Amino acid sequence: MHVPLWAWAAFVGALLGLLTIDLLAHRKAHVIGFREAAWWSVLWVSLGLGFAGVIWAWQGPGAAGEYTAAWLLEKSLSVDNLFVFALIFSYFKVPREYQHRVLFYGVLGALVLRFVFIAAGVALLEQFSFIIYIFGAFLIYTAVKMLRDSGVEMDPGQSRAVRLLRRVMPVTDQYEGQHFVLRRAGRLVATPLLAVLVAIETADVLFAFDSVPAALGVTDRTFLIYTSNALAILGLRSLFFLLAGLMERFHHLATGLAFILAFIGVKMLLTDVWHMPIALSLGVIAVALAVSVVWSLLTEPPAERAADKPAPEAEADAQAEVEADVEGSPAAETSSAPAPAADQAEPRQVAGAGGGFPGGHPR
Repeated sequence: MHVPLWAWAAFVGALLGLLTIDLLAHRKAHVIGFREAAWWSVLWVSLGLGFAGVIWAWQGPGAAGEYTAAWLLEKSLSVDNLFVFALIFSYFKVPREYQHRVLFYGVLGALVLRFVFIAAGVALLEQFSFIIYIFGAFLIYTAVKMLRDSGVEMDPGQSRAVRLLRRVMPVTDQYEGQHFVLRRAGRLVATPLLAVLVAIETADVLFAFDSVPAALGVTDRTFLIYTSNALAILGLRSLFFLLAGLMERFHHLATGLAFILAFIGVKMLLTDVWHMPIALSLGVIAVALAVSVVWSLLTEPPAERAADKPAPEAEADAQAEVEADVEGSPAAETSSAPAPAADQAEPRQVAGAGGGFPGGHPR
């Protein structure tokens, strides 16, 4: 697929125009409500799908199908990334009115980094065709790791990038409006908002190690991969605020995404044996995503399920009281004895407490 320079220039120009409009619309810090987030989400999704029509008219249905599959893939992976963004905001206690600004510059950095990753990936495939098997095996490994480490916690404040920032320049204790950097006593100091941005950008770099090989498993056309990635990433901010408070409901999404990554990995490994039709790839991705979402909505999240169960201590006390009533033993006195002090309890190991992204990956 030969893409003339003017097409790249037109897309980048349109991208910068959209980012400028978004920045002007949110130049004043405020809390993004559900209705505002919904309108922006509809706009970004419409632009993403509408561009598929442009590709269809320009390059035909095959290219349009590849673009749509890559866009849907990146969009679904982005939803999983929102969980990490929410955790980062919670860890740093970012005021809600400043979250959009951080995500805006996070997306801006992601657009640049994705182009670098995509260009490097395509160049590697063109020079060394066997790389596709390495990418395929890596995606299968990532899928297994995603299922195995789905409950592992992370500590954004202890990531290497954030620790490096704190060594390079001092970080203030309080947020200073929407400022990332301030000048105090003749020297530059960072605000916590810059530490949050560094954590977001670090997470996106790690996400790219999954999403770019996955996109290369759908199409090897640089223009289609980048445009689909860019238009999917643009809607991240509005999608984050749209799903705020509902993310815990999608507790089976990781399972669906793991299946999608494994499916694309197998597809890449079979590239010399069977060329899978793009319609089949698109259908599998869409169905897997839909099933994981519906499955999540029809079942209770693990936290709610655990909350409905009586605590083990309560069950033990109830059992002791029953035995005391039946046998007339002094067990009732035993059950009412004070519990051991908290500092005498055996410490419990917290998964992922070593700091940083567990296993070098936030998922």
